[in-house]
Amino acid sequence: MTQHLADATPTTPHTATTPHTATTAVPAATPAARSTDWWRDAVIYQVYPRSFADANGDGMGDLEGVRSRLPYLRDLGVDAVWLSPFYASPQADAGYDVADYRAVDPMFGTVEHADALIRDAHDLGLRIIVDVVPNHSSDQHEWFKRALKEGPGSPLRERYHFRPGRGAEGELPPNDWESIFGGPAWTRTTDPDGTPGDWYLHLFAPEQPDFNWDHPAVADEFRSILRFWLDLGVDGFRVDVAHGLVKAAGLPDIGGQDQLKLLGNAAMPFFDQDGVHAIYRSWRKVLDEYAGERIAVAEAWTPTVDRTALYVRPDELHQAFNFQYLATYWDAAELREVIDTSLAAMRPVHAPATWVLSNHDVTRHATRFANPPGLGTQLRTPGDRELGLRRAHAATLLMLALPGSAYVYQGEELGLPDVTDLPDEVRQDPSFFRAAGQDGFRDGCRVPIPWTREGSSYGFGPGGSWLPQPAEWAGLSVEAQTGDPGSTLELYRSALAVRRAHPGLGAGDSVEWLPMPDGVLAFAREGGFICTANTTGAPVRIPTPGRAILSSATVLYNEQAAELPADSTVWWQA
Repeated sequence: MTQHLADATPTTPHTATTPHTATTAVPAATPAARSTDWWRDAVIYQVYPRSFADANGDGMGDLEGVRSRLPYLRDLGVDAVWLSPFYASPQADAGYDVADYRAVDPMFGTVEHADALIRDAHDLGLRIIVDVVPNHSSDQHEWFKRALKEGPGSPLRERYHFRPGRGAEGELPPNDWESIFGGPAWTRTTDPDGTPGDWYLHLFAPEQPDFNWDHPAVADEFRSILRFWLDLGVDGFRVDVAHGLVKAAGLPDIGGQDQLKLLGNAAMPFFDQDGVHAIYRSWRKVLDEYAGERIAVAEAWTPTVDRTALYVRPDELHQAFNFQYLATYWDAAELREVIDTSLAAMRPVHAPATWVLSNHDVTRHATRFANPPGLGTQLRTPGDRELGLRRAHAATLLMLALPGSAYVYQGEELGLPDVTDLPDEVRQDPSFFRAAGQDGFRDGCRVPIPWTREGSSYGFGPGGSWLPQPAEWAGLSVEAQTGDPGSTLELYRSALAVRRAHPGLGAGDSVEWLPMPDGVLAFAREGGFICTANTTGAPVRIPTPGRAILSSATVLYNEQAAELPADSTVWWQA
């Protein structure tokens, strides 16, 4: 985010560099031209379709809206676009309740629209990754509807987890598992004759019954689904709840309540079971049948990074989200530990580390970093906006300097905060309406993004937006930030250009740590690249590592010393 002053004498004391401008950005090969292991250093942009762009004016984003904004993503400098679900769905959980995996929901368009989007993206040098949701279906999926209609004994019930209840009259759930969205993970059915029947398992909403992956028909169906979209031209899949497909034999009790507090920290009988790996080995064979290096990315919440690494062994998936990194606060010691642990875990399996700061399920990092540490990844308070944005800028440069692949969630390149004051009556997160589940405030990171300074939805679409946008977002729009050298958008554009052009950035499996004062991270990579990150709230003086090529805040330096601003990251060329 800073420019080296080529016309200044380098030894001038406290030479000031201007933030957000890079001088080393040069044209590089388009993503489509990078054909070997492209995913190892890819920057992948997540599009949440209902909140990205609305082409038909119904207030809801759609595929034609995404298609119209592809040039923006190409110019931003990303390599691939990941689309959250757009399949036919009753939308009980924003499309993660799929009724038909081979159809596009009318609210988003048609399969023909998906085909056109994929083709246009490829023409622009962008790859397309789509969500696949294999842990559960919608309760409106044809299999599940028939299972209910046909009643006990229906062969289709074996494709889900139907169980008789406990208690004298079967009135109690089959075990003590709790839904991620709150309440029991079981719902009792009514038999065709009107009497109370068996219970079915749903780790999320009742409208999302879990598949039984022990049944061969489920495995066959999903291999067929993968081929359907691969034949259409997608470049890969993001696997939703990749850790949840296989349940422990016998569905044993966990014992105790407040099970959500254990998620990601302890072994659970419904998450991260070893049996999932056979599934992904079979998927890898399907992916390898197709030319063009098609990939799969695991959304796998596991207790340790070492457990995550099991999903990306050479014969399984290609990447897995690094949620341990996402959950780490803006603290030098904590960041160094998770970076070292992540790189060390991925190295033996020859997989790239991934780095991510925000997504559609967590509070945006510009708001998380605006609040004190220890509050988790779902927050309800806006915090100190200026502090949060400053740290978000610095965290972005740190992330993009690390070896491996990086993920960008739509709107973070605009510095959008979470909308923490949405009225209850507009919220749609299903966990908001269930007691003792997730906080239920995910709508705050899903508010449609602003494109222009004016208009009913700041350019999102001609018919308003499905969630209200704050008035101050006009100043955060793409239009308002474009060309402003101090804007978040131009920081991202500059950083992605430097990342692509610099031979020391992108793929790799290690960093060389450099000695620094407490609260400051510094590491070197190949080609003379050095990154320094000051996570403290005060300026820190260090020996000058080289020539500043990009920084998140104005940095003062000469040949002998540099003053790193509070909460800032600087990229240097030695």
